[in-house]
Amino acid sequence: MSVLVFAESPGGKIKKSACEAVTYGKKVADAMGTDLVALTCGPADGAGSLGKYGAAKVLNIADGLSSFDSQCFAVAIAEAAKQVGADVVVMSHNSYGKSLAGRVAVRLNASCVSGVTTVPTVEGAFKVKKNVFSGKAVAEYELTGANKVLSVMPNTFPPEETGADVAVEAISVSLPASRVTVKEVKTVEGSVPLPEAELVVSAGRGLKGPENWGMVEELATLIGAATACSRPVADVGWRPHHEHVGQTGVAIRPNLYIAIGISGAIQHLAGVNSSKTIVVINKDPEAPFFKAADYGVVGDAFEVVPRLIASVKTFKAGQN
Repeated sequence: MSVLVFAESPGGKIKKSACEAVTYGKKVADAMGTDLVALTCGPADGAGSLGKYGAAKVLNIADGLSSFDSQCFAVAIAEAAKQVGADVVVMSHNSYGKSLAGRVAVRLNASCVSGVTTVPTVEGAFKVKKNVFSGKAVAEYELTGANKVLSVMPNTFPPEETGADVAVEAISVSLPASRVTVKEVKTVEGSVPLPEAELVVSAGRGLKGPENWGMVEELATLIGAATACSRPVADVGWRPHHEHVGQTGVAIRPNLYIAIGISGAIQHLAGVNSSKTIVVINKDPEAPFFKAADYGVVGDAFEVVPRLIASVKTFKAGQN
């Protein structure tokens, strides 16, 4: 009996989401009184560093997994779980986990809960919680299968260093021929992926046009945040679609979400209401977003944001 964590490595690099998943897996393993094994597939520079976050052993399957194919990766994870005797498999609830959790569960004949937000209780019954109804409620699930697959929501369990680097062991599994041919991979460089961002500055149609986005980017740069936008802004081409957050865009859980000139339609709130702190800047005191905000500023963004930028600069200057 053990816990296996799939630690994805897009572009051959270990990402923050993988460290979060290993940290969560360690908590699950501790609750069960067992060991944690981390698994990487394909190129994974620095995979041994996963030992810092609680992995007692790090495995790597290199052959046949140079590009992501959910069918092949699911086979690899399931076979690795069988080899190490893992009855719980953990992964991040991101684009990788969403396409893998169900496939892995079927191959292991396992119970599966996606997007979990708590460490399971294991005494008497294996139970875990997740947010439902766009974060308006919390559901508790009891997993009765001998095997279990969990995907954990990003930015729920910050990476915690509890150990040290470990050696990476190569293992082999029998993989099916891939039915997917990857011809080109386009990624956004030079910015933190929105699902991994701890600070996010977002704006909507209240900015009136793409030419006014400079102050949003300046504020984000000053505080080390990622930038985001509402759907209408992405739809008209003011900002790239990968910045669109909401029910039909990217769902995020940052520590701080600053919304500038966004009314707060329910579709937008569904993707950001799990943020730990929400700050809303809007000149309309009746904007729906204020009901979900922890802090609100009623005022014109073109007056408030420059003052906020100036205050941040003054604060940072005082620290130097």
